[in-house]
Amino acid sequence: MVVIRLSRRGSKKRPFYRIVAMDSRSPRDGKYLENLGTFDPLKSEDGCKIDAEKATTWLKNGAQPSKRVATLLKQSGIECN
Repeated sequence: MVVIRLSRRGSKKRPFYRIVAMDSRSPRDGKYLENLGTFDPLKSEDGCKIDAEKATTWLKNGAQPSKRVATLLKQSGIECN
Protein backbone atom coordinates (compact mmCIF):
# COMPACT_ATOMS: atom_id res chain seq x y z
CA MET A 1 0.00 0.00 0.00
CA VAL A 2 1.21 3.50 -0.80
CA VAL A 3 1.24 6.03 2.04
CA ILE A 4 1.81 9.78 1.92
CA ARG A 5 3.89 10.64 4.98
CA LEU A 6 6.71 12.78 6.35
CA SER A 7 10.36 11.87 5.88
CA ARG A 8 12.71 13.63 8.27
CA ARG A 9 15.65 15.68 7.11
CA GLY A 10 17.64 18.36 8.90
CA SER A 11 20.00 18.16 11.83
CA LYS A 12 19.59 17.62 15.54
CA LYS A 13 16.99 20.00 17.01
CA ARG A 14 16.47 21.56 13.55
CA PRO A 15 13.78 19.35 11.96
CA PHE A 16 12.81 19.64 8.33
CA TYR A 17 10.50 17.20 6.58
CA ARG A 18 9.76 16.11 3.04
CA ILE A 19 6.22 15.06 2.21
CA VAL A 20 6.66 11.88 0.20
CA ALA A 21 4.69 9.01 -1.31
CA MET A 22 6.25 5.70 -0.28
CA ASP A 23 5.50 2.04 0.28
CA SER A 24 4.06 1.49 3.77
CA ARG A 25 6.72 -1.16 4.50
CA SER A 26 9.62 1.25 3.87
CA PRO A 27 11.44 2.83 6.83
CA ARG A 28 10.64 6.47 7.67
CA ASP A 29 13.72 7.90 5.95
CA GLY A 30 14.03 5.17 3.33
CA LYS A 31 13.48 5.09 -0.40
CA TYR A 32 10.39 6.98 -1.59
CA LEU A 33 8.40 6.91 -4.81
CA GLU A 34 7.91 10.65 -5.26
CA ASN A 35 8.60 13.88 -3.40
CA LEU A 36 5.38 15.89 -3.03
CA GLY A 37 6.56 18.85 -1.01
CA THR A 38 8.23 20.10 2.17
CA PHE A 39 7.25 20.99 5.72
CA ASP A 40 9.30 23.18 8.05
CA PRO A 41 7.73 23.19 11.55
CA LEU A 42 10.08 25.96 12.74
CA LYS A 43 8.57 28.54 10.37
CA SER A 44 5.48 30.17 11.79
CA GLU A 45 3.98 31.08 8.41
CA ASP A 46 4.20 29.33 5.05
CA GLY A 47 6.18 26.40 6.44
CA CYS A 48 4.34 23.89 4.27
CA LYS A 49 4.73 23.70 0.49
CA ILE A 50 2.85 20.93 -1.33
CA ASP A 51 2.53 20.25 -5.05
CA ALA A 52 -1.27 20.00 -5.20
CA GLU A 53 -1.34 18.31 -8.60
CA LYS A 54 0.99 15.48 -7.55
CA ALA A 55 -0.75 15.01 -4.20
CA THR A 56 -4.19 14.84 -5.81
CA THR A 57 -2.94 12.28 -8.33
CA TRP A 58 -1.59 10.02 -5.58
CA LEU A 59 -4.78 10.36 -3.52
CA LYS A 60 -6.94 9.46 -6.54
CA ASN A 61 -4.76 6.38 -7.11
CA GLY A 62 -5.47 5.14 -3.58
CA ALA A 63 -2.61 6.48 -1.46
CA GLN A 64 -3.50 6.98 2.21
CA PRO A 65 -2.15 10.09 4.00
CA SER A 66 -0.84 9.85 7.56
CA LYS A 67 -2.70 11.85 10.22
CA ARG A 68 -0.22 14.74 10.16
CA VAL A 69 -0.08 14.85 6.36
CA ALA A 70 -3.89 14.81 6.16
CA THR A 71 -3.92 17.89 8.40
CA LEU A 72 -1.31 19.62 6.22
CA LEU A 73 -3.25 18.77 3.06
CA LYS A 74 -6.44 20.18 4.57
CA GLN A 75 -4.63 23.41 5.54
CA SER A 76 -3.35 23.70 1.96
CA GLY A 77 -6.86 23.29 0.58
CA ILE A 78 -6.41 19.79 -0.86
CA GLU A 79 -9.30 17.36 -0.34
CA CYS A 80 -8.06 14.03 1.04
CA ASN A 81 -11.23 11.94 1.47
